[in-house]
Amino acid sequence: MRPIFHDTETPPQDLVIAIRQAKHIVVFTGAGVSAESGIPTFRDSFTGLWERFDAEDLATPAAFRRDKELVWGWYEWRRMKVLGAQPNPAHRAIAALAQHIPKLTVVTQNVDDLHERAGSQNVLHLHGSLHHPYCLTCGQAHTFAPGVPNEQGGGRRLSPPACSRCGGDVRPGVVWFGEDLPQRELLCANTLAQACDLLFAIGTSGLVYPAAQIPILAKQAGARVALINPTVTQLDAACSWSLHGAAGEILPRLLQAAFLQI
Repeated sequence: MRPIFHDTETPPQDLVIAIRQAKHIVVFTGAGVSAESGIPTFRDSFTGLWERFDAEDLATPAAFRRDKELVWGWYEWRRMKVLGAQPNPAHRAIAALAQHIPKLTVVTQNVDDLHERAGSQNVLHLHGSLHHPYCLTCGQAHTFAPGVPNEQGGGRRLSPPACSRCGGDVRPGVVWFGEDLPQRELLCANTLAQACDLLFAIGTSGLVYPAAQIPILAKQAGARVALINPTVTQLDAACSWSLHGAAGEILPRLLQAAFLQI
């Protein structure tokens, strides 16, 4: 592992050169990136009705079967938080970086759309999306009405919509604990990691598998890996660079150092 750099220090020059020379960059993001936009993570304390629940007790197929109104209400609370949030400087820097690199792909564990709203074009969602629910019975996609939901999703039970095809319950379009990741997205992410020459792991603890293997696959295939996270993680040992601090502070500075513009 290279020395650890902090967000108050000058960006490592060899990383700046690696960015300039990269032909294909994979940006692998976790909850820490969205947290900088005010999106609560599973480790944060919840409010209102939700403060007495553990996220892992709500984000399971069994929880939905047991109390679908409770689970749907919680996910609408989360979706409302996302729709009320804005992309932060890290999201915008990632989108801007793509303008300078022949190929850049975002692989995210996040279930929001902040990368897309910041302007990123190629975003692979490993854990699904809050914005793409589907029928539990027949798999039909459900489309939300346009606009930001009102306060009804902010703190109480809600009945899930009925499927327009079969009348079954619509479920959140995320991957729950105990469910497999979507195989197409996982295979694509693994392939991209093994084909890139530089991978950024940003705002991820490296604890959630199989997604956490993606930086390891990149390193094993010969790519260099740069970690950006406020604290030390299990991925530090696998990285060529460890930059500790807020992604919204570090990424714009890296971009400016590499290309003299944001």
